[in-house]
Amino acid sequence: MKKVLFATTALVATAGVAAADVTFGGYGRFGVMYMDDDSTGVDSTDITSRFRLQIDATAESDAGVVFGARVRIQQNEGQQGMTNGARFFARSGGFEVGVGNIFGALESMPGQYPIDLGLTGLGYEYTAYQFNGDAYSSGGLGNSGDNGVEVMYSAGDLSAHISASDTDDRIAGFVAYTWNGWTFALGGQDSDNAGDTEFTATAGGSFGIADVTLAYADNGTNGDRVVLAGRFDVGAATDMEVYVVDQEGADNGYGVDFNHDLGGGTSLRGGVAKLVNDDVVADMGVRFNF
Repeated sequence: MKKVLFATTALVATAGVAAADVTFGGYGRFGVMYMDDDSTGVDSTDITSRFRLQIDATAESDAGVVFGARVRIQQNEGQQGMTNGARFFARSGGFEVGVGNIFGALESMPGQYPIDLGLTGLGYEYTAYQFNGDAYSSGGLGNSGDNGVEVMYSAGDLSAHISASDTDDRIAGFVAYTWNGWTFALGGQDSDNAGDTEFTATAGGSFGIADVTLAYADNGTNGDRVVLAGRFDVGAATDMEVYVVDQEGADNGYGVDFNHDLGGGTSLRGGVAKLVNDDVVADMGVRFNF
C-alpha cells in the first residue's frame, strides 16, 4: 500500500512539474576573509563560504498572464541551510505585481549596487541607501509576514517601482530613465522609522574605459551618504572596481577589488576595503555560477 501511495504521489508531483516552468540556478563561493577591528584592535582571518540555490516556478494563463514564485535555499559558513520566505508575482507585458518577500523599490533602484566588491561584498558600503528600506531577504522571511506588496513597470528606457509593507508602515518608490547610455534614477520613501531613507538619487554610465556611478541618499537620522564607484577593464579577462563613500558623522570609506574570469561561469575574486568605522576588511576566493 505504501508503495502504491508513493508511486501515485510521485506521478502527481511529476505531472505538476511538467505542466509548469521550473528553473534552478544560483552560485557557490569559498575563500578566506580578513578583518581588523578598529574598536578592539583585534584582527582575524577565517574561511568564508556560501551556497545559494534559487528556484523559480511560473505558469502562464490562456490570457498570457504569467504567475510565479521564487524561493532560495542558502547556507553560509557555520550555518544550517535554510529556505527563505517566498515571493509571489503576476506579470503581464511591462507590469508586474509582487507580494510576500518583495524586492523593495529602493533595493531594486538602478545605481544602488554599482559594483560587487571582492568575494563577499565587504560590507556593501557602496550602497547609498544602506538597506534602510524593504528588501528581498535571501535567508529569512523578509516582508512575507508583513503584507509586502510591490508594483513594477517598464517600457523601453523608462522604469518605475512602488513598494509597501507593514514594516514601519513603509511606502517607497523610484522612477528611472536611460538616455544616451546613462541611467538616472530618483527614489523616495515615507516611513515611521526616523532612520529610514527619505530620498535617494543615482546617475550611472560609461566614460570610455570606465563605468561610473554617483549616488546620494538622505538616510534620516542615519545621516547623508554620497558614493562614487567605478569599474574598468585591466585585461581581456580581468576587471577592477573601486569606490569611495562620504558618510555624514563618520570617516570616509573606500575599497578596491579585482575579478578574473576563469571561464565556464567561474571567477577568482578578491578585494580590500576601509569601512567608515575604520575597520579594515579583505577577502579572496573563487565563485562559480550555475
